[in-house]
Amino acid sequence: MLMILTAVAALGGITILLAGMLILANKKLYVQEDPRIDIVEGMLPLANCGACGYPGCRPFAEALVSGDTLPGKCTVSNDEGRSQIAQFLGVDVGGQEKVVARLACAGGVNVARNRAFYTGMSTCRAAALVSGGGKGCFWGCLGFGDCMEVCDFDAIYMNEHSLPVVIEEKCTACGDCVEICPKDLFSLHPESHRLWVACKNLEHGDEILENCEVACTACARCAMDAPGNLITMVNNLPVVDYTLNHATQAPIKRCPTGAIVWLEKDGKAVKGEMSKKVIRKTPLEAKPT
Repeated sequence: MLMILTAVAALGGITILLAGMLILANKKLYVQEDPRIDIVEGMLPLANCGACGYPGCRPFAEALVSGDTLPGKCTVSNDEGRSQIAQFLGVDVGGQEKVVARLACAGGVNVARNRAFYTGMSTCRAAALVSGGGKGCFWGCLGFGDCMEVCDFDAIYMNEHSLPVVIEEKCTACGDCVEICPKDLFSLHPESHRLWVACKNLEHGDEILENCEVACTACARCAMDAPGNLITMVNNLPVVDYTLNHATQAPIKRCPTGAIVWLEKDGKAVKGEMSKKVIRKTPLEAKPT
């Protein structure tokens, strides 16, 4: 019995000693957090979208208070909100061009053909696991709307041809659509990137038009018409060098399919004069192989 009491007393003493050491260490090492962080965080939209480059609004608020960034980095907040933060911290608002998600596909069901009938979970990721999803163009959008479902800001909707449409005003560039798309069709771009290749087909020649009427056929006319080295052909697909002056519609003029377009701010895709006009409103007939 004495041994048990001695053991309990020893353990109790060690526990008290360690607890005391932890209390002393906490007081000694405690770093007082700047109370402005809570205030600034409350002035942010609390979307935790990551568009500012930080993992959430709290880390962004910490960076703002420490002077590592400026309120203008938050593209989700409005001008008034950014100005209030700048005034509170006594810093410049700063600025950052709005970044939005862009879709590299125009193959809705009215122009793109299915070569297989998929049945199963109605998600792009599930369909992609079954021979790529059944679409004739292997690289094209499958149209089940995973991107729309994952968007917390209602910035994506599916149009009448089962193709995602990004609402630039609502897009926060959080990147969720980029991660969810099994075909890697989404990417984040500054709004000024208006010259856009709306296709990811890597096949060469007109044969691809049997599967998608608006696919890039690698004719390279856009590269020939673009000023300087603005556009180069890489793996049968035009690539725009956005570090150069790309505020030109010259490359879209002779595109026969409208695979390269000029995007207006209202989301309208402007095609060249020589692009085939799409008038079909109904789904293209499926032709299984």
